[in-house]
Amino acid sequence: MAGMVTAKVWVLKKHFEGFPKTSDFDLKKIELPNLKDGELLLESVFLSVDPYMRPYSRTVMKEGDVMIGTQVARIVDSKNPAFAVGIFVVAKSGWRTHFISDGKDLQALPSGWPESLPVSLALGTIGMPGLTAYFGLLEVCKMKPGETVLVNAAAGAVGSVVGQLAKIGGCKVVGCAGSDEKVAYLKKIGFDEAFNYKTVKSLDEALRKASPDGYDCFFDNVGGEFASVAINQMKKYGRIAVCGAISQYNDSVPQKGPYVQMPMIFKELRMEGFLVTSWNNRWEEGLKTLLKWVMEGKLKCHEQVTEGFENMPAAFIGMLKGENLGKAVVKV
Repeated sequence: MAGMVTAKVWVLKKHFEGFPKTSDFDLKKIELPNLKDGELLLESVFLSVDPYMRPYSRTVMKEGDVMIGTQVARIVDSKNPAFAVGIFVVAKSGWRTHFISDGKDLQALPSGWPESLPVSLALGTIGMPGLTAYFGLLEVCKMKPGETVLVNAAAGAVGSVVGQLAKIGGCKVVGCAGSDEKVAYLKKIGFDEAFNYKTVKSLDEALRKASPDGYDCFFDNVGGEFASVAINQMKKYGRIAVCGAISQYNDSVPQKGPYVQMPMIFKELRMEGFLVTSWNNRWEEGLKTLLKWVMEGKLKCHEQVTEGFENMPAAFIGMLKGENLGKAVVKV
């Protein structure tokens, strides 16, 4: 490819205070050098916006750094025999339109990926969020057929997969979300019970009505008040997978909650926090299974696609506010 390539990148201009604002980001241009032997040039096709970016921006980034994140990228030029021009890969190169790689940090799409399937799903249901649901349910919750599973933020990238995997596994599934449109979507994809936590009079009552006998498994993406109420409705020996705490990510002052010890003791509960990276050695198995279920129509995918790299901050902020149904992605 002749000539210099100019990449556009979004940098963290200043650390977020409370909710991120568009003014916290800066769009910059970077001239990329010519390729050396063993290198390849990639262009981002789809970029992911995910909740984890909010807490991690504080712990792993300095002001002025390119925003962290993953993309599906196409190889546009290659001086590396292992990578052919035109193929799609998943990369962790942050919010950039173009970047150079030596190939070590790139992940191929799972084998057998059909032409007809959008490559963006490699950032969602057949990617990190799908695997989070898969390992969180199977390895942390250890769900068994006939159990009742509760999941919050149920219409999001992870939650919507959790509910469907629990149905595939023979469980009763209760989900909650923050709009009537989302609740209707949950019913459509097979949730047994679903409610809008913003409009119910009492969260406690809504949970009790959805499952009078309580819950064996609780897959928690939200934390905060919801978790404090839900823990009291766990069955004896219930298991709680703590996946996320999106209700708390934007707090400048930590919330003070009820405390978990009493229900945990008297119901002998197990509550475990987890990161999907713990199962890195099993990603291939997980992705293969998820791809198979998507192809068989057992696992439905919904994406919220924002057009234009210039709209990444808006897509990120919208996702944190719950404006997305399913996985939020940006199409370059």
